[in-house]
Amino acid sequence: MNVISTEQLLEKIDAGEEISVIDVRESDEVATGIIPGAKHIALGQIENSMDQLDKSVPHYIVCKAGGRSAMACEILEENGYNVTNIAGGMIDWDGELQF
Repeated sequence: MNVISTEQLLEKIDAGEEISVIDVRESDEVATGIIPGAKHIALGQIENSMDQLDKSVPHYIVCKAGGRSAMACEILEENGYNVTNIAGGMIDWDGELQF
């Protein structure tokens, strides 16, 4: 499984790279702030929502600490998606938040 730190992801965003971030936390967690531009799909909805994701684009998957995003990465990888787990999740995120 591919892994990226929150610092590395923030560098990509700050450099202007167009990236796809998928936040797999629950709605109440997302209400406390989400990475700007991220798409919210709770882990329990990943399998039913894969048709919303472009297989030709790499996706960066985030949760609170990295565990649920790792599970989402496994599901998505098994279905042919190019995904990277964001280690440390939102606990380690020092960038801007969108509410």
